[in-house]
Amino acid sequence: MTPSHNIVFSAEALGQLKGGLRGEVLLAGEPGYDQARQVWNNMIDRKPALIVRCRGAGDVIAAVNFARRNNLQVAVRGGGHSVVGHSVCDGGLVIDLSLMKSVRVDPVTQTARAEGGCTWHDVDFETQAFGLAVTGGQVSHTGIGGLTLGGGFGYLARKFGLTIDNLLSVDLVTAEGQLIHASSAENPDLFWAVRGGGGNFGVVTSFEYRLHPLGPIVAGGIAMFPLNQAQSALEFYRDLTETAPDELAVQAIFMTAPPAPFVPPDIQGTKVLTLAMCYAGPIEEGMGYVERIRSFSRPVVDMLGPIPYVVQQSLVDEAARFGQNYYVHGTFSEGLPDGLIEALVAGADNQMTSPGSFILVTPLAGQVARVSREATAYAYREARYSIDVNFGWLDLQESEEQIQAARDLSAVLGAFTTGKSYVNLVAEDDEKGTRTAYPPDTYARLQEVKRKYDPANFFRLNQNIKP
Repeated sequence: MTPSHNIVFSAEALGQLKGGLRGEVLLAGEPGYDQARQVWNNMIDRKPALIVRCRGAGDVIAAVNFARRNNLQVAVRGGGHSVVGHSVCDGGLVIDLSLMKSVRVDPVTQTARAEGGCTWHDVDFETQAFGLAVTGGQVSHTGIGGLTLGGGFGYLARKFGLTIDNLLSVDLVTAEGQLIHASSAENPDLFWAVRGGGGNFGVVTSFEYRLHPLGPIVAGGIAMFPLNQAQSALEFYRDLTETAPDELAVQAIFMTAPPAPFVPPDIQGTKVLTLAMCYAGPIEEGMGYVERIRSFSRPVVDMLGPIPYVVQQSLVDEAARFGQNYYVHGTFSEGLPDGLIEALVAGADNQMTSPGSFILVTPLAGQVARVSREATAYAYREARYSIDVNFGWLDLQESEEQIQAARDLSAVLGAFTTGKSYVNLVAEDDEKGTRTAYPPDTYARLQEVKRKYDPANFFRLNQNIKP
């Protein structure tokens, strides 16, 4: 049975749910309800019938069973960063994992197990206490769940692979309310699918990661260059990234310089190209690349140098802050030809009109490309760059204009990109959009796994793989 929005459940059933939880249930009108239904993208204004704030796998099982028995649509919230709003639903039940934030690090085996409600700050903070790290998102308030299940880009991906390439196992609650374990040895078909297939198969209550020695200090930071230098800066960036060792990751970010103390007053509010660097190797080697970036031109903001990794991971948090309205479209490119560079600079100059918007170029390749495309559901291993148009604005009345500008820019960039998508950056919430994230054979294999573990499509508020 497919969940619907026609909701009827008895006070008795609700009382039984509440009595069987360690967490809490929030209903409309109750204190905390409105705050709990808010998500990263302010355009998403949905009102669930109830929000179950879980404190463990037992609570998740109870919530899944209640939703199934009462024909409720389910949304799963970790960090709440789903651009199209999959973290919350109208009239259904939200399984809120944000209280499940335990991280257990084993420094001997160099592994960590993190609960599904953790953010990347939670994981980085605990692993860095032991000088260890795993590839994770560069915005520290991003939830680990959505990012991991989609694939997982990060500064460390070129050296250590995507987040999913360092995933050892998951615990997952199925649509039938069963807690199962998936790894390369146990339920391997499911383990393959959750490494890139998103939240289609159940609620992941914990993730086990392989860690790597790193930090706590790395060579990294940011340098900002004025927009009138962006063309030559991106050409320099192309040469740098295409000859760089795996240890070096440098993101190129078109953005508006924030009103921050480290930004000179005459630069604040102007458009800049920011190079955000992290070196996953010896600091002295990384400092050589710091000097190479400085040698291109004197930055208007220079925050390059030795930096704590946990700080590195939060440098662009403000650019992707909660409370803005967002439209995001991501795709891949196999290089940075002159035409693409020119289109990016022109887009930043003309279409990027809100101070809350940015355009992000992320280098891939390295260890990402050495993993077989059949090994995980994330299959676009050959891509060298991810190109992310991320437009953010405050006034809802500007939404139509901003969304159209983002689409126009994405269409121009499409002449130089692959037309394929990273599932976490699919702009359109439909089957056509989802299919751009997977080659046909991968999509068909995901459908097989979906038919086995969720044949009724109970978990469908995601980039949905229909059984």
